[in-house]
Amino acid sequence: QLHLAESGGGLVQPGGSLRLSCAGSRSTLRDYAIGWFRQAPGKEREGVSCVASGEKTTYYADSVKGRFTISRDNAKNTVYLQMNSLKPGDAAVYYCAATDYWGGCSLGPDEYDYWGQGTQVTVSS
Repeated sequence: QLHLAESGGGLVQPGGSLRLSCAGSRSTLRDYAIGWFRQAPGKEREGVSCVASGEKTTYYADSVKGRFTISRDNAKNTVYLQMNSLKPGDAAVYYCAATDYWGGCSLGPDEYDYWGQGTQVTVSS
């Protein structure tokens, strides 16, 4: 069964940048739609970005559009989330997730079947 592992979180100042990685094992991430989600204490899990399997479609939440970029490196079986111009409101635990549904992707957490353990992003001066 597919296994996902996030890395790259840490402490960054407002306006700074961070790149998160989602590494797959046991299966090929190219066969899955991949989503990035985040959850802050006391708040609902929020869809941030996703990239489709079978298409080149990507989506971004309005709150991160123009600042975050999702990409694949199929040779490394890894999906990245490049985060620029970080704000205090971006602080959360970030998760990657996968679904084998073909034809698109969604920012809704309920659509995803496989989840990583998360990586903490802290934005503070």
